[in-house]
Parts: sequence; structure tokens; C-alpha cells
Amino acid sequence: MVPAPEMSHEFAAAAEPHRRELLVHCYQLLGSVHEAQDLVQETMVRAWRAYEYFDPDMASIRTWLYRISTNACLNALESRARRPLPSGVGQPFDDPDAAFVPGFEVPWLQPIPDRLLGSTPQDPAVLAAERSGLRLALVAALQLLPAKQRAALILRDVLGFSPERSPTCSM
Repeated sequence: MVPAPEMSHEFAAAAEPHRRELLVHCYQLLGSVHEAQDLVQETMVRAWRAYEYFDPDMASIRTWLYRISTNACLNALESRARRPLPSGVGQPFDDPDAAFVPGFEVPWLQPIPDRLLGSTPQDPAVLAAERSGLRLALVAALQLLPAKQRAALILRDVLGFSPERSPTCSM
């Protein structure tokens, strides 16, 4: 169902200010800039389609968008687990009968370019604090957690959501 034009404008005005932080959130969950961009777009489409059902008495638009993006990321991570990696990403197997030894490398991990973060504050202290949550080492460490634990950690500790008002579902 396509929302009415006036509702589309209302949605855009309410949701667009959250796009950059949703990109950062999806990036922290996925470790891939390209996948994060795709899932932010998917989040916006899902939210736009469901906007007529959004109830501001139940949650803020920010919380609602985070819930949608977190679920989209968890679904993507679940399907990623079933998807084979592209050739050339992992180490070749010399002995097909050898036991599988999982590695801790994250082959798809990439740093997020500064240009995708939009306008950055001029205060160096604010800029350093904002970027500290996006350091490649932190994002790499997050990738080692199971998907739901990763989402819970990011939502609670990095974004400051309380457990009572957590936008995640089915945790």
C-alpha cells in the first residue's frame, strides 16, 4: 500500500534526519558500508510503507526506525550465514578431509568513509567521541559476537537505549 502524498512528505520530514545515524548503526552491525547503505534504504522503504501505522504514543520515530533497521540487519546477517563467501576471500583448503578451523578474520569488514558521515561537528572533542564508536577495531570486535548480542550491545551501550525501551524485537 502506497501512503498518501501528504503522508509521504510528513514521513520524509520525520525520518530523513535519522538517516546518517541509521547508516552508522547498520554499519556497526554489518561491518560493510555497502550492505549498511542498502539496509538503510530498505529501512526507509519499510518505514514509509508502514508509516500510517506508526503510533507516536508507542515510540518515537527514532526508536521505531531503529527497530526496523535492526530487524533488517538481523535478517541480513541470518541470510549471510547461509551464503557462501566469494572465491578468493578465505584461505584455500589443501586437504578437503581436514577439520574446519574457524578463523576470527572478518573478510567483508571495511572502514566507513568520512564522507558518508555527513556534516561533522567542528569541535575536535565531539568529532573524536563520535568517531570512537566507528573505529575499525571496535567494529571488527563486534562482528565476532552473535548477531542478536551485537544488536543488543550497540543499542544499549553505544546508542544509550535502556532495556525497557529497546527497539529490538524478538531478542
